[in-house]
Amino acid sequence: MILYYITDRTQFPGDERERRRALLDKIGEAARAGVDFIQLREKDLSTRELETVAREAVSVVRSAVRSSVHSSALRTENWELGTRLLINSRMDVALAAGADGVHLRADDVGPHEVRRMLEVAGPQGLKPGFLSTAGGTAESRALPETSEAGGPRASWLRVYRPDECGPMSAADFVVAVSCHTKADVLRAEAEGATFAVFAPVFEKRDRPGTPPAGLAALRDACQVKIPVLALGGVTLENAASCIQAGAAGIAAIRLFQENRIEDVVRVLRQI
Repeated sequence: MILYYITDRTQFPGDERERRRALLDKIGEAARAGVDFIQLREKDLSTRELETVAREAVSVVRSAVRSSVHSSALRTENWELGTRLLINSRMDVALAAGADGVHLRADDVGPHEVRRMLEVAGPQGLKPGFLSTAGGTAESRALPETSEAGGPRASWLRVYRPDECGPMSAADFVVAVSCHTKADVLRAEAEGATFAVFAPVFEKRDRPGTPPAGLAALRDACQVKIPVLALGGVTLENAASCIQAGAAGIAAIRLFQENRIEDVVRVLRQI
């Protein structure tokens, strides 16, 4: 199962300085707990402020992964995972901060445009990241494997070691896409997205009255080769129904931010 924490520092109490500190603490907590992806989604920040926070977040994630990737918890699940940090919408900030990828909104440029720009830039145009895929075809990178222990291994998320892998290549750059319909997911797949995030599956607490897509729509959207994650009103109580519908994982803001992430991860990994 792929776990995806989406940040929102405005939900934390205190002034801006306290909120940023809480945000970085939560990002570190998520990385130590083994969350696969973190999307830095602080849309109200200026470019300069966002880049500053992104650089700090990259540092926090790398430090947390280094200290926990060989922990007993990870070894018992037979994982070779590390957390990847994505930046919402801003590829320029993602590259400048040395993040592992970008999360595109539904109205952003397509994944093929991002891939094209990365190919034009070449390896020298990418900041060295911390994580890298482990080779193979694009399809094999997109489809997680299953470990002998029965848990997700996802070999496409191995710890990046510059001495072994060299600089992060364009193929290593993660491109996630927000999708609201099956057509959106098919387009994302055709254009080379790493995975899609389908939303809203359930009614969102902060947007009452917004019609949810529902489990049937999620099930239909998951009939593709790339992983599709469920987002929107997902709780520990209804997460299993998303996985049963075919979702490859769970994406959430409040589920991670309002709870002890280690506990959330443990429950979700047991589904």
